[in-house]
Amino acid sequence: MNNPDITPELLIDSKVMGKLASAARPSPAKCHLIILVPAQQYCDVILTVNPLWSLSMAWPPAENVGDHKHKYFLRVHPGGAPEHFESEMVVMSLYYEAVPDPAMVDSNDFIAPRNGFAMPFRDFVSHLMVVLDQLGMSLHARTTFINNNLHAFSAHRNIAYRFLSPTKIANVIDISVTADPCVFTRLFLIFRGISDDDLGLFAGAGEKEANSHNWRETVGWSENSKDTSLFRVLETSVWEIT
Repeated sequence: MNNPDITPELLIDSKVMGKLASAARPSPAKCHLIILVPAQQYCDVILTVNPLWSLSMAWPPAENVGDHKHKYFLRVHPGGAPEHFESEMVVMSLYYEAVPDPAMVDSNDFIAPRNGFAMPFRDFVSHLMVVLDQLGMSLHARTTFINNNLHAFSAHRNIAYRFLSPTKIANVIDISVTADPCVFTRLFLIFRGISDDDLGLFAGAGEKEANSHNWRETVGWSENSKDTSLFRVLETSVWEIT
């Protein structure tokens, strides 16, 4: 120890405080945005972020144009490969993360038996695969979705979850594109780990009830999302509430 004024107790306290600060910091919502077009064209994609949230990461980088707005100028290609001019990158999707104000996060309020469902982890992954299939995701897309989040899911013995409606998603991040018409499909999964005792609170909102729920209606799914002649935007987001 080079500094005699720094005692071992102070170092330990600093480490503990650092861990506590990290634990108190909400996890980010992780978002992937895919653009599907019938022919090559140029477009702007603008993300408008709620002031209670902040865009903590974006790749390729989005231009901050003020008033909580972030813009991408793209050339999009059939097959879903946007070309980002500023970074000169061609990618399969746009990726961004948003973090909420810690004061607004109450896990029990966001996911409860009145608005969500819960089940053991061992049942959740296969159940989610079925739900994503019902919501129009391809086998490749839903497998990738599961694989990208399996580590976070597997950290919990039981999982409570729900998908948000388009209105609630837009209240967090609104998306606009310079293409008309445009079909938006936004799938925003929020989940949290719960104890065996808390799982009992979801006795009337378990896997059986989740299997019969109309998630297409909840997320505003449209048959037009499969129309290859239209300009389509598919956004998949996951937020673990901690």
